[in-house]
Amino acid sequence: MGRESESEAINRSGFYLFLAAITLATAYIVWPFAAPLLWATLAAIMFQPLYQWVLARMKDSPNRAASVTLIFITVAILLPGFFIGGMIVDDAATVVTAFQDGEIDIAGWFSQIVSALPAQIQRALDEAGVGDLTEIQERAQQLIGESAGLLAQQAVAIGGGVFGFVLSFIVGLYVTYFLLRDGTKIAARVMHDLPMENSVVERLAARFLGIVRATIKGSVVVGLVQGTLGAITFWIVGLPSVVLFGLVMAIFSLLPAVGTGIVWVPAAIWLLATGATWEGLFVIFSGVVVIGMADNVLRPILVGRETGIPDWIVLITTLGGIATLGLSGVVLGPLVAGLFLASWSIVQELREPESEAGSTAN
Repeated sequence: MGRESESEAINRSGFYLFLAAITLATAYIVWPFAAPLLWATLAAIMFQPLYQWVLARMKDSPNRAASVTLIFITVAILLPGFFIGGMIVDDAATVVTAFQDGEIDIAGWFSQIVSALPAQIQRALDEAGVGDLTEIQERAQQLIGESAGLLAQQAVAIGGGVFGFVLSFIVGLYVTYFLLRDGTKIAARVMHDLPMENSVVERLAARFLGIVRATIKGSVVVGLVQGTLGAITFWIVGLPSVVLFGLVMAIFSLLPAVGTGIVWVPAAIWLLATGATWEGLFVIFSGVVVIGMADNVLRPILVGRETGIPDWIVLITTLGGIATLGLSGVVLGPLVAGLFLASWSIVQELREPESEAGSTAN
């Protein structure tokens, strides 16, 4: 009996070793498509209610329901995103070129603003060494000029990666279709096969879904709304490159407290300093009342419940995720942080009964 048990243990260990090796090999093979697989999973999670709604009206035809849902995602989300992305690239190229050629005179604008300030503040700025930005602007122009060659070299790599982008896009749509149709069954199977207690798996799964929905709705959607409102505001007052600055505001909306004010406050100051009074006042009004209140109004409606993650952790993990993983880090950063906090809270709850049992025994 002892030899049989030992042989079974060896065989089981060998199987687990093989399972770990083949799992790592599979992960290595599919890693080039990690980003499209991630966004396909997120899309399937976010649009699963829409798929269920369509499925109920198509007499339980899952293939047709998944196709209709995928067409909606493509037409309503992806195609407008590509169109806006092209506009942003054009605006960014225009701004960089104008700044490099000296058409954008930040130092002159700053001098106009400083000249409109009281004399005491002007003296304080001069004493602090920030009264003149000419040298800083010249260095920035030189840096951009040196970077132009690098950007031109990267254009070849970007052009060569068009096929890879198209392939990833097709793979993402293909996987989204099957995850919409079979995602519920796949999730149930994965939860059943994980080597953890069912109660722990269920809590982590609920936490995972809650964080994904809260991150996408509370950060991505609210950021896009604030960026759109900011772009409309800048367009009304006649500022250039409104789509680009709208994107910048959408990104800065991730920052607690300051948020989009990093963009619209300097714009309002410049407008007021250059004599565009009603334009500057309108930007301030829109920034405080419209753009600023969008977060307070929309986030509770879209999220519905708190993620349980402090704002400072959301900020750090979001920025860290973007720096490490690119655009995918916007979701993966807070997701990892949320699962980390949830896991440790479960550990604490599992240890509490043991502590209570030990104190009762004593």
